[in-house]
Formats: sequence, C-alpha cells, structure tokens
Amino acid sequence: MEPAKTPPLPPSTDAKLHFLDYWRIIRIRKVIILAVFLLVVITTTAVTFVLPIAYSSTARLKVEKDTPDITPFGMGGGSQVYDPYFLTTEFEVLKSRKILYPVIDALGLNGIYSKRNKATREYTTQESYDILSREVEVKQFRNTSIIEITALSPTADAAANIANEVAGSYEKYRNTLRTGRKDRGLDTLTNSLSNIEAKLKAAQMELDRLRTNLNVPDIVADGGQFQSLSTDEIRRLSMMKTDIESRLNQEEIIFANLMQKKGDKLRSAINATKPTPLLQSLLQDLSSSEVRRVGLSVDLGREHPDVKRIEEIIRKLNSEIDQQVAGIIESLTSQLESDRATKLKIEQTLKRAQDDDASALSRFQPYRDMKKKVDTLERVGQAMSAAIMQENVTGAISKESSVEIVDPAIPGLRPVKPAKMLNVTLGAIAGLLLGVGLAFFIEYLDTSVKTIDDVEQALQAPVLGVIPQNVGTLMNEGPESPHAEAYRVLRTNVLFSRKDPSLRTMTVVSGGAGEGKSTTIFNLATIFAQQGSRVLIVDSDLRRPSLHKLMNVANNVGLTNYLLKQNKLEEVIQTTSLPSMDFLPSGKLPSSSMGILNSAAMRAFIEEAKSRYDFVFFDSPPIMGVSDASILASEVDMAILVVQYRKYPQQMTLRAKQMVEKVGGKLLGVVLNNINISQDSYYYYYSGYYYDYYSKSDDSRPEGEKKPTDGKGAKASKSGIDVQPKY
Repeated sequence: MEPAKTPPLPPSTDAKLHFLDYWRIIRIRKVIILAVFLLVVITTTAVTFVLPIAYSSTARLKVEKDTPDITPFGMGGGSQVYDPYFLTTEFEVLKSRKILYPVIDALGLNGIYSKRNKATREYTTQESYDILSREVEVKQFRNTSIIEITALSPTADAAANIANEVAGSYEKYRNTLRTGRKDRGLDTLTNSLSNIEAKLKAAQMELDRLRTNLNVPDIVADGGQFQSLSTDEIRRLSMMKTDIESRLNQEEIIFANLMQKKGDKLRSAINATKPTPLLQSLLQDLSSSEVRRVGLSVDLGREHPDVKRIEEIIRKLNSEIDQQVAGIIESLTSQLESDRATKLKIEQTLKRAQDDDASALSRFQPYRDMKKKVDTLERVGQAMSAAIMQENVTGAISKESSVEIVDPAIPGLRPVKPAKMLNVTLGAIAGLLLGVGLAFFIEYLDTSVKTIDDVEQALQAPVLGVIPQNVGTLMNEGPESPHAEAYRVLRTNVLFSRKDPSLRTMTVVSGGAGEGKSTTIFNLATIFAQQGSRVLIVDSDLRRPSLHKLMNVANNVGLTNYLLKQNKLEEVIQTTSLPSMDFLPSGKLPSSSMGILNSAAMRAFIEEAKSRYDFVFFDSPPIMGVSDASILASEVDMAILVVQYRKYPQQMTLRAKQMVEKVGGKLLGVVLNNINISQDSYYYYYSGYYYDYYSKSDDSRPEGEKKPTDGKGAKASKSGIDVQPKY
C-alpha cells in the first residue's frame, strides 16, 4: 500500500495574537495568577503590619543669600541675580556633619538610637549621623525659597524635636558664617592697611631726602611735570625743523621739475611756479610783437624795414626773457642751498638741546620713581580705608539673619509609615502583574498543542474533531449526550475525508500514553453503530488492552487466539447492547508471539472483517513506544491521530504523524482530545453550542416524560452493557 499523502494546508493568515488569545491564556492559567496574586498580597500585608511605625514632622525655613538691607555709599551690585544652584547647595549643607553633629549632641541621639536598636553599647556620633541623615529629608517647597525639613521618628514628639533642632542648627550656622566672614574680612583689611601705611611713611621720608639731595624745583616737588629748561627750545626747534623740511622738499620737487624742461616749456613753467612782474611783462610784449610780425609778413616782404624792425624787437625780448629765466633759476638754486644749510644747523642745535634735556631728566629720575611709588601707596591706602568703612557700616545695617524659620515643626497626629493602604494596593497590583507575567512565561515555555492553529501549522494536517473534557463511553451516556455530538462531527468529517468508500478499516494512534485513543475509537465506533452501520471494534493493543474494561467483560479469548488458530472467528467475537456493533477483545498474548500483528494471519483477518462489517475499528498502543501501532497503521485503510490538549510537546506529535506516513499509513487527520470548553472559549464554537442546545431540549421535555432507557440510548450503569458471544 502506497503511503497516503495529506495535502498541505494553506498557512494561517492570522499570525498575530488577538486580544481573545491573551484572555484565553489568562483564563487557562488563572490558578497560577490567583496563587501568585494571593501570595504577593498576603506577603505585602504581613510585612506592612510587621514594619515599625514612624511619625513625620516638618519645619519650614525661608532661606536667602546674605545681603544688607540697604547699600551704603551707593556701593554694591544692586539686586541679586537668581542662582539656580543656591538652594540645591543648601540642601547638601543641611544634611552635612556641620549641621547634624550639633543636633545629635543637643538631643542625645547617640543613646536614643542605640536604645531603639537594642545595641549593647552607645552609638558613636558617626553611627548616629548615618541614621539621622536617612531619617531627615530636605526639599524645596513649590519653586520658592522655602526649604522643608522633614524628620521621621517612632514618636511624634521626637520627630518634631529633630526637625526643629536641625532648623535651629542651620540658622545658627548661617549667622556664625556671616559674622565670621565679616570679621575675617575686616581683620585682613586692617592688617593690610597697617602694612601699607608703614610702607607709605618710609617712602615719604625717602622722597624728602631725594628732593633735598637733587635740588628738585618746587614746581616738580608740588606735582608739576618733570621737564628741564630746554624743553621749550626743543619743542621750538622741532617745529622749525619740520617747517624747513617741508619747504625744502617742496623746493627740490619744483627745481627738479624745471630742470627737465627746455625753451618755451621752461618759460611757461617758471612763469607758473615763480612768476615775476618783469617776466610777465616781457612775455606779454613778446606775444604782442609776434602777433604784429605775423600781420606784417602777410602784407610786406621780409626785407621791408618795418618787418626787420619788429624782428629786432622780438630778438631783444627773447634775450631779456632768457636772462630773466636764468636769474630765476639761479635764485632758486641759491634758495635751495640756503635752506639745506639752515636745516643742517637746526638739526645740530636740536641734538644739543635733546642731550641737555636727557641729562636733566636723568638727574631727577630717582625722585620721579619714588614719587610714583608714594602716589600708588596713597591710593591703595585710601581704597582700603573706604573698604573698611563700608564693611563696618554694612555689618551694622545688615539683616540679623538670612534664614527665617517660617513654620516650626509640630508633632504629627498619625503615623505616616508604613502606608498600609498604599502598600497593600501596590502589592495587589504587583501580584497581579507578576501572576499574569508568570502565566504568559509558562505559556511561552509550554510547547504542547493548544489550538487548532497549532495542529494545522505544526502537523500540516486537518483537525477532524474536538473532543471535550471528561467524556465517558457513549454506550453509558446515551445518544442524546452532549458529548455524542462531538463524535458525530468526527464521524461526518471522517466519512468526507476518506474519499474512497472502499476504505472501511480504521485505527486511532497517539504519540504517548494516556491521550484518550481507546475512548476515542470506542465512542467513534459507537456513533457509527448508532447510525446503522455494521461495526466491529477490535482491541488490538495486545500489550495493554483496555477496551474489555470499558465493556466490563473478560479478556480470556480474543484476537490473539484467532490469529494463533486456537479459536475460530465466530468463537472470539462478542455482541454488545447495540445490535449493529460487535466487539473482539485482544486475548492473552503469549511471549513467543510478540510480532503477531505483522503476519499474514492478521492481514487475512482484516480482509475477513471487511467482508463481514461495514466498518472495522482497531485500537492500538502508543506509536512512539511500540511497533504494533506502526504495523496497524500500515495494514488498515485509515488512521486518525489523537492529540491530548496541552499534554505532550508538538515535536512528539509531529514525530507520531511522520511515523504513520513513513510506514505508508493514510492519515486522515487529527482529533484534539480532552478540551476544557468551560475554560477555553476558543473551542466554544466547535462544541459549546451543541451543549447549550441539547440542555435546553432536555429542559423543554414535557412533564412526566422520562429519558429513554432502552439499549439504543438509555443511560445505563457501567455494568449494564450487555456483551454476549455472537455465535
């Protein structure tokens, strides 16, 4: 027989978890959730009521920087700039040893803490500081300059005393810090001023000595400028030198420009730069004569007396102009030489004056340096005197304290710790979250089959039926049992899945023991029989037979006796209370016949049973542990895999399916068994609707009518199944 191949199922289109899937997990794992929830809540409640009580008390301080009420003499920087780190710094100061050590000493906390903790010795100040720093909390009040000091203690009075003492210790610290800072500053300024005054006195004496020895003039001694008698002469000569250099530069430029010109251009340049009345008159006469000569030359010839006379006049004028130009150039040359000599003389005189002035300045330099030193010491001394005066006035008019206790601490009316309601509420929330988280974690670790989607995705096989939890034998429960409908659905799916009507032998296999295959095969055979089919159910689990227990009959003779030819078939088949269903027990299995199912006799028996009955059902052992199940799956026409809900890992179920297909068995599909419909609403639409429908039908039965009690559906006791030999 060729192995039957089940067509692959299409992949699930709904890969994401729905909200109902989460709700299903919570319902299934509700015992774990409830256990964790109760454990956390009970533990939290017990711990809360065991914890020691503590009272809280708060003192409020208004804290500002140390500033005077008014600014004396117009000094100071005006209003203060907001400092975001000031209060944060003061928080740390309030919890420092400078503040808390005096509190410990004032309240005697060393003995109190050691007595509270039942110590054998009195605590040291450091040990008490560690406890007190944990019991004191400092914070800012709503973005103001007010600081709240909150203290915790087992008694209300002790908490108030600690908070008030901490506030008082901080106030005293700030006052001491302010006055100490002012006193230290005044001492420093006073000492520095004394040193400056001593240095000033010594410098003044040295200055007087230098004045006498150097014969310093009164004008210099009275604060005049340090200058010699030749200072004015140096200034005058410097100005003369500047003037002569400027004039000489201009003359040299003019002279160089004139020397580059000749003829008429030279005459024009001289007339433009150094004009004289005579030169201008001669040039004007020359211009008139040349104009007249041009007029005569047009009417008269060159030999005409008038023409010759005008040319003679022009020649004389040119001669006089040349003489005049030469004289001007000679004058310029003389002036240039004179200015050069004058410049040289001024430079020599200036140098002598500068040397004399430098000598005079060098003579008074020691006095000058000492005078500067005296002036510097006087200015420093005056500044220090003003600073001392300002500090004295500021200290006299400053605020008494920059720390003000706004609200002293008062004893609390009720303890603040432990917060019983809050702790229990948080414990309940934490327990619920922890329980739900643990439930989902366990669900994540659970790889067993949970849903139809798990079967179809992992096994690639259809689900033929969903069997509810706590199902008994349908022969006892009757055909109107709500459980019967689940098997009727299974029967319908089996008939539609087999395709070929000639396939009439069937076995039910499972991966492990206890998955309900025997009950499933028995109830399925019962449903077929109740629908009118001639059915034979064979207990072929030769190692651990169980069907005879369901039928409450002996297992002395059966299948093994027939296969070993010890009895005829008619002698081993027994009838049941259902006329159309017969039963064949397994019989006793001799140790020498362990492989009897894999024999020609077994195959012959299957063919013989098919000729006598419409359907033949074979019970089998778990396929993972015994080879008999694989043999049966290969010899019968059809096989159904039973998977118990949430029992074995998916890999084990997948291995069972692969073993059926490996031996050539035709696997019709999978039956999900032992489903708790009341807890897992996922399966309600597979079985729950029928239960509701039939329960309503039973309730609507006319008064006085009883349920049928005949063999076709009567609810009988377990021992009431009538099984007799068939022949």
